[in-house]
Amino acid sequence: MKKGNLSINSENILPIIKKWLYSDSDIFIRELVSNSCDAINKLKKLSSMGEANLKENEKFEIKVVLDKENSLIKIIDNGIGMTEDEIEEYITQIAFSGASDFINKYKEKLEDGADIIGHFGLGFYSAFMVADKVMIDSLSYKEGSKPAKWICDGGIEYEMGEGERQERGTTITLFVGEDGKDFLNGYKLREVLNKYCYFMPIEIFFEDLEQIKREEEEKAKENKENEDIIEEDKIDAPMPINNTTPLWLKQPSECTDEEYKEFYHQVFSDFNEPLFWIHLNMDYPFKLKGILYFPKLKHELDSIEGQVKLYNNQVFIADNLKEVIPEFLLLLKGALDCPDIPLNVSRSFLQNDGYVTKMSKYITKKVADKLNNLFKKERETFEGFWDDISQFIKYGCLREKDFYDKVKDSLLFKTINNKYLTLNEYLEQNKEHSENTIFYVTDENQQAQYIKMFKDNNMDAVILNTRLDNPYMSTLEMYNQGTKFVRIDSDLSESLKEDAKEEDKELNEALENLFKENLDNQNLKIKVESLKAKEVSGVIQLSEQARRMEEMAKMYGMAMPFGAMPSEETLVLNNNNNVVKLLLKLKDKEDKKEETKLICNQIYDLATMSHRHLDMNSMTNFIERSNKILEMLLEE
Repeated sequence: MKKGNLSINSENILPIIKKWLYSDSDIFIRELVSNSCDAINKLKKLSSMGEANLKENEKFEIKVVLDKENSLIKIIDNGIGMTEDEIEEYITQIAFSGASDFINKYKEKLEDGADIIGHFGLGFYSAFMVADKVMIDSLSYKEGSKPAKWICDGGIEYEMGEGERQERGTTITLFVGEDGKDFLNGYKLREVLNKYCYFMPIEIFFEDLEQIKREEEEKAKENKENEDIIEEDKIDAPMPINNTTPLWLKQPSECTDEEYKEFYHQVFSDFNEPLFWIHLNMDYPFKLKGILYFPKLKHELDSIEGQVKLYNNQVFIADNLKEVIPEFLLLLKGALDCPDIPLNVSRSFLQNDGYVTKMSKYITKKVADKLNNLFKKERETFEGFWDDISQFIKYGCLREKDFYDKVKDSLLFKTINNKYLTLNEYLEQNKEHSENTIFYVTDENQQAQYIKMFKDNNMDAVILNTRLDNPYMSTLEMYNQGTKFVRIDSDLSESLKEDAKEEDKELNEALENLFKENLDNQNLKIKVESLKAKEVSGVIQLSEQARRMEEMAKMYGMAMPFGAMPSEETLVLNNNNNVVKLLLKLKDKEDKKEETKLICNQIYDLATMSHRHLDMNSMTNFIERSNKILEMLLEE
């Protein structure tokens, strides 16, 4: 056999490939199988141009064979094949690319050279990430060609001579070493094939020789045990492990709802039904096909579990590549096929690539268009989706102003009256109660008393009860100057009060002083109002700004120690409430001082419980005090 040296500048090129070029060793499967796809696609192109003779209805396929006993993995195709000279050029001279040479040679005849994956060259050397030795046995499509064999053990030396293949195509044999022993497991290798090759355009068959041998032995044993039963064995034809025609290749008008759902279940192993989907189909100025699904969320934390798979001509590149896909869209599930993005490229290149930027903007626009279209044409359906998709949309508005600008008129708010309103619709319906103010609720149970007051006065408030809502509100206030969000317990609308009476002034001062004397809280502010809700003895208010600062501090782990920051809470007493009125009758009675203190503290705790949870000591005191008041009532 002929011997030679690889045309490279450093003996360390293979270690560099192992440690630097690819982050995951399983990538060798993608590179070698996509090379086989490339070899078959080249042959098909040549045949269509009359430059290669093929058998009628010839079937193309790729085989991946695992021989665990001998530590071998083989990738076999019946594609274009290579002569000895071509192996010399494309394999031993790393600087040359077989695909580049092929496209340049036939660029006038090829309608679309971009369809060639073309990684014979550097990609081939990923084989040495798992193999101590690699052998190529190839027979070219060219008439009169002889099979050629190439062997390299991972150094810079190789051997080349006549091969053994009798049929056109290429066999790559990996002599798997210690670094690749995990891939000698049939389950593991099949898993990697599914990951990278599930949608490759040529049928791929996987053969695990150990499993086949085991099945044959079991079959022989079974036949021996049943030799009296004469039955013709039925041999099932092997099935490819991949789907060569993913749904995104079809025109959207040709796809049914059932096909979209089936594809979703198949790709993402999610047995829930997707809410709806967007089928992308772009040919100019860049190529992009794919389907994005809006999944149904079981709970809020699901929103971080999206998965968008990126492909290049049906070859898997990566999950959730935020350099290509707008970050907020990674909360969705989907598959995008982008032939203009190379299989191996640095993320810094993607961040600065013009095509990638345009692609990202196009995807954002298509998602916004879909949402706006649903809102305008199928509002009832859109409202039914809102609870599931609102987290995604809010996150998108926070991350991208461009997305917000496109969907701002379709943003909904669910209200305490179970309506779904846009911001403008809410402001219009509540303009007599508040101008440019959106009242909101964060906990319907905790703030039930305030909600009842609102409903009794024909007022509405929106429900904003997720972790995203604090920054979301601030963003909306920034984008809509003059509009403010106020929590339902931050301020009392004038619509909830009766007009103040001059004769109540002295009464109100007496109430304020009474509570200041009996509550052990020097920082608490106290004021008296005439509320329409006579059953309410008092409510707590905390300014919107102060509460947002407290929540932001907690979110970032900056909460102050208890008592380190004076509270800005205000106790609002209702002078229309009978308990509050009766309490004044006790204030000057010396023998009723204990009862007066008990009732003042009880009113304060009841008001607090509608605003926030009591701490441990306060709750203990509240229970003991409640029992004491019941005991006093029963004694009387």
